[in-house]
Amino acid sequence: MKYLSEFRNPEIVEQYIAELHKITTKPWTIMEVCGGQTHSLVKNGILNILPKQITMVHGPGCPVCVTPLTLIDKALYLAEEKNVILCSYGDMIRVPGSKRSLLEAKANGADIRIMYSPLEAVKIAQENPTREVVFFAVGFETTAPANALSVIHAQRLGLKNYSILASHVLVPPAMEAVINDKEAKIEAFLAAGHVCTIMGMSEYEPIVEKYKIPMVVTGFEPVDLLQGILMTVRQLENGEAKLENQYSRVVKPEGNPEAQKVIAKVFRTDDREWRGIGTIPQSGWEVNEEMAAFDANKKFSVNIQKVPECADCIAGQVLKGIKKPFECSQFGKACTPLNPLGAPMVSSEGACAAYYHYSEAMEEALV
Repeated sequence: MKYLSEFRNPEIVEQYIAELHKITTKPWTIMEVCGGQTHSLVKNGILNILPKQITMVHGPGCPVCVTPLTLIDKALYLAEEKNVILCSYGDMIRVPGSKRSLLEAKANGADIRIMYSPLEAVKIAQENPTREVVFFAVGFETTAPANALSVIHAQRLGLKNYSILASHVLVPPAMEAVINDKEAKIEAFLAAGHVCTIMGMSEYEPIVEKYKIPMVVTGFEPVDLLQGILMTVRQLENGEAKLENQYSRVVKPEGNPEAQKVIAKVFRTDDREWRGIGTIPQSGWEVNEEMAAFDANKKFSVNIQKVPECADCIAGQVLKGIKKPFECSQFGKACTPLNPLGAPMVSSEGACAAYYHYSEAMEEALV
């Protein structure tokens, strides 16, 4: 990518839109998996200029949004009851747990610090040898290498006071879960470009083959998204089901082998609970036995009782592409960024937050 402006070029956007209007003859429902793609679609007004036959629905690709209540309660327990220095990416701070958010706990005196990198948390552990430091390791495959690297770095430094509370989820199993949901009606996918940058594309080929569903690995800028949608609609209109790569300037078929090695050194695949969706088999990464000393769950014997989700929040239906945010009766009313009922309203990749801040649907929902 030479210049970012190349991928926001209005002339290219107009060309893609014109081509989409020309070739679209049937109604199609396409899911963009990544929350970053959702925000770009809404913020840039792309949903408003697509042919009316094309419906974009928003998938479970927001790691903060799918982090279950139980895990946030675990983080709160560590910060408040175990008096650890809890480090976290900023997105997690305002997400509601069963009783309060990490931000509220911080305001009440818990030592909770916002980090841009887990390596900052390792440095804090070095500087505070008498305190336990826990990094809340949330994310999809994209953030896993950095989180894993922090464990490797802490091990090399001989740190005994550093651990991570892992909440890593994986995209391919989530896609299959959405396809197999009886309420969801997804006919094609835009796959998350940054995830494929790490993991490559081979994991998606079995899904395309098994379900005969088109899939295009796509970037995040307006031109990226429109080209990805155009490539997808061409497949749909031609009755094809292939795995294609729109984001070839960044994504290679093999991904990043070195990053994959780092991940494999620290994590193992396991079942994972997804907020609003439920448990998806083999859909997450946990700290493996070799690195068990750096697993906060084991280190502190964390055992938090599972609590039900907010009954008024339809986050699960939004994350599975069954409903749009403005179809929630609480959207923009009882649920706002200042008083969220669920994570999609406060995460920077949450669909509800995107609609609240950028979409005309916000005004329509409040009429």
